[in-house]
Amino acid sequence: MSDLFDQVSEDQDPFKKLASKLPGFSGYIERENRRAADKLLRESIADRYEMLWKKLSDLQKDLASDGELDALDELENAAMKIQTFKDKVRTAAYGNSGFFDAIKVNEEELARLYEYDLMLLEQADEIERAIDNVETSIGEDGFPAAVSHLVSLSRDLVAAFESRSSVITSSESA
Repeated sequence: MSDLFDQVSEDQDPFKKLASKLPGFSGYIERENRRAADKLLRESIADRYEMLWKKLSDLQKDLASDGELDALDELENAAMKIQTFKDKVRTAAYGNSGFFDAIKVNEEELARLYEYDLMLLEQADEIERAIDNVETSIGEDGFPAAVSHLVSLSRDLVAAFESRSSVITSSESA
């Protein structure tokens, strides 16, 4: 993920490059670059979950049109949790609430944060497999278990994002 930070740093306009040469100003530029990288990363995560939400919504529509109404409430619960998660990720302040200012983020802490974000993307893969499993289980004995598994995975998403900032703050208290 340091490639993302490097990409944002390399794309600076000439003014920022000049200003970064001024004593004391480089820390400001670096924080701005981290904010931009954080924003780009979170938008990518939110886009991935947006795709999953749409896929689940389409599955719900198909089930409703086929008269398979038994699991719609549970699937709607999962869809709402995915939507809440993606909205929180997309609309969170990009480092402006003291996240990078009040806490000096070193490379090791930043690496842990990026690992955490990678875990969120890997969780998206697991949720996609669960949605696919629900779709292939329609009309089968395993359908209720597939729905239950998807609901279980989606339940932890919002808490997972809320604990993102603790990845850095927990290392400071250690």
